[in-house]
Amino acid sequence: SRLGVLTAKRTKPAVPFAGKYRIIDFVLSNCVNSGIFDVMILAQYRPHSLIEHIGAGRQWDLDRSFTGGIRIHTPYKGRSDTDWYIGTADAVQQNFSFIKESNPDLILILSGDQIYQMNYDPLIAFHLDHRADCTICSITVTLEDATRFGILATDATYRVTDFVEKPQNPPGTQANMGVYVFSREVLDRLLWEDHQRKDTSHDFGKDIIPRMIREGRRVYAFPYNGYWVDVGTIESFWEAHMDLVAERPRLNLNDRSWIIHTRSEERPPVAIHQGATVINSWLTDGTIVAPGAVVERSVLSPGVYGGPNTGIRESVILTDAIIEGGARIERAIVDKRAHIGHNAQVGAIDPQAVDLGITTIGKNAQIPTGLVVGRGAIIGADVTREVFGGRVVPPGQTVERK
Repeated sequence: SRLGVLTAKRTKPAVPFAGKYRIIDFVLSNCVNSGIFDVMILAQYRPHSLIEHIGAGRQWDLDRSFTGGIRIHTPYKGRSDTDWYIGTADAVQQNFSFIKESNPDLILILSGDQIYQMNYDPLIAFHLDHRADCTICSITVTLEDATRFGILATDATYRVTDFVEKPQNPPGTQANMGVYVFSREVLDRLLWEDHQRKDTSHDFGKDIIPRMIREGRRVYAFPYNGYWVDVGTIESFWEAHMDLVAERPRLNLNDRSWIIHTRSEERPPVAIHQGATVINSWLTDGTIVAPGAVVERSVLSPGVYGGPNTGIRESVILTDAIIEGGARIERAIVDKRAHIGHNAQVGAIDPQAVDLGITTIGKNAQIPTGLVVGRGAIIGADVTREVFGGRVVPPGQTVERK
């Protein structure tokens, strides 16, 4: 729910990112670039676009018939006690019989909603060298962001001595990345014990890891110093895109030694017409920038149309969105196939109001000609022109389909 309109019709890992990718492309590419080709995806919430995107896994070289390959598992009803996944640990527990089929020594558990480039080989070597029961990847965050993560403390040997999930008053800034390595036997036992308990939410961060530390098990933290973003909120999603269009991007997607693989759409090349201006922006195949349009510090996904004399600034425009002539988009996220009418203003600043953050326009939403959508407003998916009673949507207001 924290990604608002972006996850109204899709699961978070399937949300488009950086024009041509989906969020899950990064963790899948990390796996194959690290030589890991046995991948299981546990999906529950609106998995259809995710399943369609991944297909048989050919783009990641994961379409393997005999050994390894990619599998997507959703909740199912069986003779045993199975149901909707209650927490992250429960999701793994319900599918552990499938995990055992490949007889792994180690199990790498990853979050599908993070943007980072990481070779998992050093992490696995660290786990083995420390004879750990569990190794957690950790990263230093700001004190302000620490409330969103599990915060851990370690001794001089990197052994975890304390762990608290999403504290209101963080005791530190060393955060859990949601990347774990477990020995199979240890994880099997831990999950079964957790499954039988009543005082648990069946979650790794809330239950499994803290209980391991209390019981004196060998839990270690592997420090990671590269670029990493948990794009779990509208603000972090937008900020990650602004990192890409910065003068010196913090994430290098041009690194040919660490390719981020994806299922690309068949689109024509970008078309930038005479008189258009594009500054520090990413334009994806099929994008059209009409005469007089200005695109500054923005990311335009496949098939986006920026009409004559439009202004798009510090915004993320997703696939096949149409921005009609004279429209202004500022500090906004516009979802797929949204239609912004002539001379409309999205993300307009009210001089009398405070900055209420990023404006979001849902999938297939239709913004009428001349409508002013204030900063931080939320326009839901499938909203039609008839829904808007006036000419202004005040800052911070939400408009949903009736």
